[in-house]
Amino acid sequence: MTSFAPDSIVLNRKLPLWYQVSQSLRASILGRSPRDPLRLPTEEQLAGHYGVSVLTMRQALKELEDEGLISRHRRRGTFIEPDARRGTPVRLLGSVDAIVAQQSGMTTELLEHGTAPVPAELAEYFPGLSEAAAYHRLRSDEKTGEPTNHARNWVRPELAARMDLDDLVRWPMTKVLRDVVGADISRITDTVEARLADPETARLLRVPLLSPILHYTGITYDSDGRPLDVAVIHYRGDRFSFTVTLDAT
Repeated sequence: MTSFAPDSIVLNRKLPLWYQVSQSLRASILGRSPRDPLRLPTEEQLAGHYGVSVLTMRQALKELEDEGLISRHRRRGTFIEPDARRGTPVRLLGSVDAIVAQQSGMTTELLEHGTAPVPAELAEYFPGLSEAAAYHRLRSDEKTGEPTNHARNWVRPELAARMDLDDLVRWPMTKVLRDVVGADISRITDTVEARLADPETARLLRVPLLSPILHYTGITYDSDGRPLDVAVIHYRGDRFSFTVTLDAT
């Protein structure tokens, strides 16, 4: 039986290895194609793939098992749960792979794309540019079809020129920038605030006008401190929560 092939990861030694591995594997699972096999490689094979010990790999797998994304069967192996719920709470954690994992696992519809003026409130992130590549996407729960959030991204034009629209439907913007475009992502800053649904958000998310939503702004920077992408996402307030985990080192 052919095994599922997870994505690769560059480990950050400042964060727990099991945590980074679990989040990377989670992103791979949630972003998989329906045609991909459900069986995972063995613990030893996965440990070799990620460059960690078997004990670390076992801890990472336990995290995914506790979440209900995988099931482990003695003598048969480890399998992805095809019906695992994907609309899990959004968590702001300490690595790019964690952010990719939390953005994954939903059905995505590309509503609009093209060149657009940079909004005045975002102009500071695109100095010298009057226009940027703009993408508007709607994400829905894969199982129920219920809309969960809609996202607008503004991306530097030279990066957008190397993107494929199919990738933006399949994967989160962070993953496309890092793994497809090859952008050097050093950090992402996140801001979350409570707001009331405007007419567009209420229509797209199928919630009453002025109902509570979570307004998220994320800015992705390269190693020179230059903003690469600005994401503005509106989440349904009844479907998402945010948890922040700080690394004490």
